[in-house]
Amino acid sequence: MIKLEQLTKAYGDRNVVDQISLTVKRSELVVLLGTSGCGKTTTLKMINRLIEPTAGSVCLDGVDTSQIERYELRRKIGYVFQQVGLFPHMTITENVGVTLSLLGWSDTRIHKRVAEVLELVELDPEVMRNRYPTTLSGGEQQRVGFARALTAEPSLMLLDEPFGALDPITRDRLQVSFSRIKQQLSLTAIFVTHDFTEALVLADRIVVMREGCIVQIGTPRDLITKPIDGFVKQMVSTPIRQAKIVEALLASGGAV
Repeated sequence: MIKLEQLTKAYGDRNVVDQISLTVKRSELVVLLGTSGCGKTTTLKMINRLIEPTAGSVCLDGVDTSQIERYELRRKIGYVFQQVGLFPHMTITENVGVTLSLLGWSDTRIHKRVAEVLELVELDPEVMRNRYPTTLSGGEQQRVGFARALTAEPSLMLLDEPFGALDPITRDRLQVSFSRIKQQLSLTAIFVTHDFTEALVLADRIVVMREGCIVQIGTPRDLITKPIDGFVKQMVSTPIRQAKIVEALLASGGAV
């Protein structure tokens, strides 16, 4: 589905992404995991050419993306990020249907598709279609962002910490909702997070990054049972340690 070959981004004499290679299969969800500044988001942005690589290549369905016009490439890719980026002066229908308007769809066709994707993300089209982003909760805004990314039936979804700013309950609800949508639509997705628990919950495979390089690639089980080095082991140990604390609290009746 998508292949990165020796992908590199340099700023001055520093490679923030350093010759990474990765293949993502169709319908697979791959999580890029790492601490802040490790190159996760830069990698994601090079895939849809929001940032141009210094070296290396990205191929989508066997086609080098450098040979595709940026606007055409981005219409093939759904993009969801933490700040959502909804236009405050536009209604929810206008926000969700903006890509379809650019594609020249008729108003009738846009309204039908907007209703479909709003229902997909568990929002009532009749309630939502004429509202504005400022009247929505953070979780509702993020669902609208998902709906907008899905309208043109993209072949690939890129998600940059889309749940990072949400409260734990809303975050959990949206993780479950996204997993359902991913299965229902057989989406291929690359998901950026620094939260190892979130990676374990969502990923088919996890790519651990450090200082612009790939440290380890594996299933969630692989990383838990066979961490390649101390850095990965430390990342894995955090949710395990937290789970043990909760178990201890339950067992002790409230005192660890």
